[in-house]
Amino acid sequence: MEMKDLALPSLNRFASDYLQNRLETEEYFHYDLSNPDIYRNRYLELMNRSFLRGELSDYIQQYMSRFPSSDAVNGNIERLRSNDSVVVIGGQQAGLLSGPLYTIHKVISIIKLAEEQEKELGKSVIPVFWIAGEDHDLAEVNHVYVMRNSKPNKRTYPSYQPYKTMISDVELDTEKAEKWFEEIIETYGETAFTNKLLIDIKETIEQSNTFVDFFARLIHEWFHEYGLLLVDAGDPKLREIETGFFESMIKKSERIAEVVVEQQSYMHAQGYAKMIEMDKQAANLFYYDTDKKDRCLLERVDGMFSGKNGEVSFSEQELLQIAKSHPEQLSNNVITRPLMQEMLFPVLAFISGPGEIAYWAELKQAFELFSMKMPPIVPRLNITLVERGVQTDLEETELELETVLTEGTTNAVRCYLDTVKDETIDQLFGQLKSQLEDNHEKLSVHAVSLDRGLEPMLNKNIEFIQKQLDFMYGKIGDRTKERHSVVLKKFERIANSLYPLESPQERIWNVFYYLNQYGPDFVREIMKLDYQFNNQHKLIFL
Repeated sequence: MEMKDLALPSLNRFASDYLQNRLETEEYFHYDLSNPDIYRNRYLELMNRSFLRGELSDYIQQYMSRFPSSDAVNGNIERLRSNDSVVVIGGQQAGLLSGPLYTIHKVISIIKLAEEQEKELGKSVIPVFWIAGEDHDLAEVNHVYVMRNSKPNKRTYPSYQPYKTMISDVELDTEKAEKWFEEIIETYGETAFTNKLLIDIKETIEQSNTFVDFFARLIHEWFHEYGLLLVDAGDPKLREIETGFFESMIKKSERIAEVVVEQQSYMHAQGYAKMIEMDKQAANLFYYDTDKKDRCLLERVDGMFSGKNGEVSFSEQELLQIAKSHPEQLSNNVITRPLMQEMLFPVLAFISGPGEIAYWAELKQAFELFSMKMPPIVPRLNITLVERGVQTDLEETELELETVLTEGTTNAVRCYLDTVKDETIDQLFGQLKSQLEDNHEKLSVHAVSLDRGLEPMLNKNIEFIQKQLDFMYGKIGDRTKERHSVVLKKFERIANSLYPLESPQERIWNVFYYLNQYGPDFVREIMKLDYQFNNQHKLIFL
């Protein structure tokens, strides 16, 4: 494997301005990434705060005891108990088969930055992955993309949830899951690694009760040797530690909404689009019916905390009592989740995706409400995997990687077809179409002068003729494409691999394709590379 850096623009304008240091940073964040002392300053600030380290470490130890034992993990749990340790943290939804590649990229980013800063600071810096198990959007996590008829095709796991059930509670049917996974693997083609991959994944499925179980076991399998700690935001045991933090959020819920709106208004005035949709009456907490396993967003209405659709209604005191006695019935939304993370963990840095950078900026004043500073927001590593065959196709088509990764191959294909098309055909077709339309217009004018009732029929007739001409021209074009299909297939392979569905590779493809192609040590091999957090896109040539 070889890795090269490539400068690519961010797809998100705010993220681009952030990375290019074009912002008045103090208006959006508490730390400036360009400051060489950023992590040392953050570390000193954390040392002046207290955390429930013992309770948190006990929880993580209990949660991770279900996975195969790891000395590195156990060591980091013990290090977390120490008052001088800090964490690098990031999170994602629990996608089936780990979800899109960017989840793997985020984990790599967490571990690599933790390793880097442990050396720099000479302190314990622990990598932590926050599984967003409290999220209820099943459509976000229940599918992967595979190739079908030479195009990326979404393959969805057959599961139906009538309620807004937290993903932590969505059960995984062993028989369905195994059959679904076999169908996925079949699309990748059989290799020397396929049989073992099937055996291993079936064993993992059999050990997993829920979507989050399945996800966590995969992440632990690939990253346990680096000491990665896992937490499930939907775990009732974690809720027990969060009781006091929920109480604070309930008491300040009105102010949280007000200051977020203020920050959004400021950002809008600077020309940035709002990332978080929120009403002023939002309580920014969910109530979770643990019997029905249904989640509803709360809002403040007439002094009460009510479900957005009237499902439930609580006074502030009643909700505070729920936080104290039944915290598993509460969960965070996009605004309070970052606050909860900061209250729980001594966060040296938060690893974010491009969209997260923008919405965290909307939360600056919300952090200040709780006398906290937002941690340094560090963009995750952006990675594209370039297979050898695709690299050959790039060379033969003379396509630049930068062009493909920013705009795909559509323009390149159009330009290529322009170079190989028959100019005489185009000229003759244009003449034929123009003459027919002119003659038809003359006929129509004269016919309508004799009988106006003929006008609708004549209009339909010219439409039919135009369609037939376009059909004929299209067929001629198809023959041209067939004659040059070898080259066009190269463009197609490039697009499907590097910019599928007009999106970055990391948003569409899943790591299991590469595990099947390159073997079970694939993740370990890409972890060996020397990653630099320099805001450059990483090209990994396989």
